[in-house]
Amino acid sequence: MAEEPTGTKGERSRQALLDAAIERFARDGYRATSVTDIARDAQLSGTAAYAYFANKEALFVAAVDEDAAGVIAEGLVKVMEDTGDDSWREELIFTLLDALGRHPLARRVLAGLEPDFTVRLIGIPALEQLRKATAERLQAQQISGDVRDDVDVDEIAGGMIVITLSLLMSLIQTGTEPAVLLGAEVRAVFEAALRPPRLRPRHRS
Repeated sequence: MAEEPTGTKGERSRQALLDAAIERFARDGYRATSVTDIARDAQLSGTAAYAYFANKEALFVAAVDEDAAGVIAEGLVKVMEDTGDDSWREELIFTLLDALGRHPLARRVLAGLEPDFTVRLIGIPALEQLRKATAERLQAQQISGDVRDDVDVDEIAGGMIVITLSLLMSLIQTGTEPAVLLGAEVRAVFEAALRPPRLRPRHRS
């Protein structure tokens, strides 16, 4: 038995446009794609898109937000997993990198193929959710003594997300093997920033 469609007709049409836009923009790019192409792919009339999006740029921005949010949702799961240790910090970037394989428009933007819109990724609403979840996880680790208590978790979380995005862009744009770019050196930076200092044994005189 076929599932009943959910949402209003308008909501379904808007989602169909977003789905078609993600696929078409990811494949052909912003400049080579028209709103008419996307409406046709969504099986709507050529002017239907303008009932939901003011112009092609607005549709593109909404499509990037939608696709990137899917990537970030997978990262959120990793951040909120109760692993009992700090492995989530290292695994977060691998989770996001893996998710980009299923979200082609977000990957295209991170690859630098849409330079006018790359900065858009820094401000998407879903990224704020990831920052907040990261800060909460760091705060919990402060309470357990696994993270220094003299750092501002909100600032550190914001910095971690910016560094993670930068590393993702480097991985995608250069084709570098993740194990090379995300080796012991990167781990050491996070350890130095977050790990409580170890007490040095006192030397007897």
